[in-house]
Formats: sequence, C-alpha cells, structure tokens
Amino acid sequence: MTERQKDLIQKFAAFGGLVILVIVFSITSPAFFTVGNGLTVALQVTSIAILGIGATCVIITGGIDLSVGSILALSGVVAALAVKNGGFPVWLGMFVGILVGTLCGFINGIAVTRLRLPPFIATLGMMMVARGVALQITGARAVSGLGEGFGVLGNGALFRVERIGDDGFPNVTFPGIPYPVVLMIVLAIVVSLMLTRTVLGRHIYSVGSNAEAARLSGVNVTRVTLFTYMLSGTMAGLTGCILMSRLVTGQPNEGIMYELDAIASAVIGGTSLIGGVGTISGTAIGAFVIGIMRNGLNMNGVSAFTQQIIIGLVILLTVWIDQLRNRR
Repeated sequence: MTERQKDLIQKFAAFGGLVILVIVFSITSPAFFTVGNGLTVALQVTSIAILGIGATCVIITGGIDLSVGSILALSGVVAALAVKNGGFPVWLGMFVGILVGTLCGFINGIAVTRLRLPPFIATLGMMMVARGVALQITGARAVSGLGEGFGVLGNGALFRVERIGDDGFPNVTFPGIPYPVVLMIVLAIVVSLMLTRTVLGRHIYSVGSNAEAARLSGVNVTRVTLFTYMLSGTMAGLTGCILMSRLVTGQPNEGIMYELDAIASAVIGGTSLIGGVGTISGTAIGAFVIGIMRNGLNMNGVSAFTQQIIIGLVILLTVWIDQLRNRR
C-alpha cells in the first residue's frame, strides 16, 4: 500500500466519522440539521480551520506551533488599537494586525531555523510573549468603542437577502454566507493548490519527509521552514481580526487553547505529527469534526467539561491510529 493510499484511507475515515456525527446529532436533536444551524457551525469552525491551515503546513515540515492562540489575541488587539487610538481605517488596522501575526511567525521561524531551538520550545516562548504583550498594551482590558464598521468582516454575509415587511422592518429571507466562511473556503483552496501544484509545496513535503535528503537535493530547508511559520502566523493574525470583528471589541484573553484545536484538526484529518504527510482538505474535515461534535453535544445538553473529555479521547485515538500507520 502506497503512502497516497494510506492518506486517502485516513481522510475517508475522518469523513466517515463526520457523516456519522451528522446522522447521530440529526436524530437526537431536530434543530441540528437546519440551514441556520449549519451556517452557525460553519461560522464556528472558521477559526479552527484557518488556524489549522497554517498548523498543517508547519506540521508537514516536522514542526509544531503552539503560539497561534496568543498571536491571534495580539493581532486582534493591535488591529483594534490601530482603529481606535491610531485613527486608522478599519481595513488598514486589520492589515496591521495581520502583519503583526506574520512578524510573530517570522520570529518563530528564525528561532527554529537560525537559533536551532526545538519548535516546541520556540513557539511555547512566543505563546507566552505574545499573550503578555497583548495584556500589557491593553492593560488587560477589552478595547471597545470600535464602531459598526469594525464588525463587518466578522458579522457580514455574502448573498444576504432581506425584504421589508408590512410592519416596515426588514425580514431576513436568506441569512447569506458569512464572510469568515468565504475566507476559509478561499484560503483552503489557495493553500491546498500551493501544497499540491507548486514547487514550494513539494519542497514543504520533502523537508518533512527527510530534511537532510531535501537539503542535499538542493532544497533551501531554512527558507521553506521559515515560510511555513510565517504562514501560520499570518493565519493566526487573520483569525484574530475575524474574531475581534465578530465581538466588535479587542479581547486580549481571546484564543486560549485555540492552538490545540488547530493541531487537533490537522491530526484528525490525517496530518502526521512526524512530518511529511498531510492535506488541507483533511484538516478542513478535522475542523468540522470538532465543530460539529461541540455543536451537537451542546444541543444535547452535554456539559463543557464532558465535551473536553470526549474531544480529548478522540484526539488520543487519532494519534494512536497515526502511530500504528507509521509503524507499519
């Protein structure tokens, strides 16, 4: 059995699990399988999926990024402060926030490639630094008073249909596709094409499979690794802007434990923690598995603590299966 066949089996196993979850929750909760709840789940999944896209590229190279939750918070509050205190237009403030995320990813990459720090330690340090900076520049308080324009990215929707009723108030005929969902789809397609159809993508896989062999083959391992950490930081910065836009406030405590969700979505979708194996489509499936599981358990009245136990067991089972696959 080839590696590609193994990857397909892993991906279809995750997709099969996703279908089973949808069927089970549709039976146990009549409100689950509705258009409104479907859009809600998609909106909730966007953060996990976008972070997972960056995490997948890093993990494929054999690394790990534990800092994305903190980078998310720092980028979001920087965007909020740029709009409120700096007088920046909303789009420019969010662009600055995304740049901050990219810079943090660049620092992670330099620490891993130039300083030769283990990825776990380098990104753990960034996780603490970014969170501390976010709390410091905000005084550990939420940044509010950002105006309605700041909430368009997180709360707007494409193809939204409204009609004015007889009472003079707008009635929503179709809620539309939320902008974060559109961004998630576009980013997933672009990064997937980058991994599968470009030289850079092949180099990312080769670095994860065998970094020394890739170097001897002429691959610039340092530059490729640095790119993946910068991409992860950029995805975290964008996610931070989306989340702060949804809240219409800058929350320095946002994004706690999000890095684990991102890694979990990648692993559930078939990305191997030893590197060299992984797909964006698999990560998207993994993100929906986590999102649908949480949504369905909420609808069935399962406590948040029990949800953590269940999701943790799913992650352990998935990693164990991945280890068995690698041994064979």
